[in-house]
Amino acid sequence: MDVQEIKQRFGIIGNSPGLHRAIEVAVQVAPTDLSVLITGESGTGKESFPQIIHQFSARKHGKYIAVNCGAIPEGTIDSELFGHEKGAFTGALADRKGYFEEADGGTIFLDEIGELPLSTQVRLLRVLEAGEFMKVGSSKVLKTNVRVVAATNVDIPVAIEGGKFREDLYYRLNTVPIRMLPLRDRREDIFILFRKFALDFAERYRMPPVRLDEEARHVLETYHWPGNVRQLKNITEQISIIEQERNISGAAMRGYLPAGGASQLPAIYQGRGVDEKTFNSEREILYQVLFDMKKDMHDLKKLVVDLMHDQTPSTETRAEHAQIIRNLYQKEASAYAPEPTVNKPVQFDHSADRADIQDTEEFVEESLSLEDKEIELIRKALDKHKGKRKYAAQELGISERTLYRKIKEYDIE
Repeated sequence: MDVQEIKQRFGIIGNSPGLHRAIEVAVQVAPTDLSVLITGESGTGKESFPQIIHQFSARKHGKYIAVNCGAIPEGTIDSELFGHEKGAFTGALADRKGYFEEADGGTIFLDEIGELPLSTQVRLLRVLEAGEFMKVGSSKVLKTNVRVVAATNVDIPVAIEGGKFREDLYYRLNTVPIRMLPLRDRREDIFILFRKFALDFAERYRMPPVRLDEEARHVLETYHWPGNVRQLKNITEQISIIEQERNISGAAMRGYLPAGGASQLPAIYQGRGVDEKTFNSEREILYQVLFDMKKDMHDLKKLVVDLMHDQTPSTETRAEHAQIIRNLYQKEASAYAPEPTVNKPVQFDHSADRADIQDTEEFVEESLSLEDKEIELIRKALDKHKGKRKYAAQELGISERTLYRKIKEYDIE
């Protein structure tokens, strides 16, 4: 059976070389029992290839079970895959066979394999290496003879670095890799897919199929398609139902395409200005902040020293002082000003009468000593109860004997 017949049998649409290569690899590996890992973005059509592998293998008369690992809660996935014994956990009212036991002699497709918990990955590795597993709550080793085909849209090497996927399991699954190209790398297939979907929806909803003019086709083929074939199918269905006009223009087509998937062309690099700085780490940013603070403090000290020693500053000195102040507070002023203002030179009036300057209140830092606080509380309690130690001790929550000892210790009158 050639590639065209396989595409027709399994409903695969497209003529791109990458798609044909993936089909050829699937057919070639099918007669073996090697594990296959299918990678690619979500919506690229990975679910068709495990069926190709199963139908062209010696296991085609056995069971084919597809499992979405990402749709099963972490607490029950071991039970779903490997089964459980009665009473293994709350709600386990009877023995149950898992998917690996049910698929004995057939093929099991583990979709979204990257979502498996680490504990389940250990169990799966044992199945792949020895064909053995144990049910949840059982110590009995069971045998199974299954062909495992897995798929994921997760970058497994990155997941391995992050400690979310076992490296040994990855190499065991990745015996034969098949990579599905994203739709943006199969641009020659975009219009073919759209036309097929439009005909299918026209037949389903009993209406004429939609057609694209040249501009609409160009918009369709240059779109980024982050959701791949699944997104293209959904948008084709929307257009088929909503649009009254069967000939779709470019403007109408743009109305159905989210802006987030616009054609992503390389940006033109403008270069950096002379004063523009880049930082490769937080440490460099911190160093730069410290250097700027040191420079600002130096300028501020210079300004204060000049004001203290130069009672009649010249025009040039006053201008230099004004520039220092502008540099120190330029960012703060611009952040709170409702609109730009023109900086004016700072005028220093040394002829003003200094007699009207009032003394400020002296600020005394509060003591945080426990001893001082204890003396203060004892004095307040004695003042409140007019020197009666019995009532002062009750107020403080201590015995009268302890209060007497502290009065003597701190020499409180």
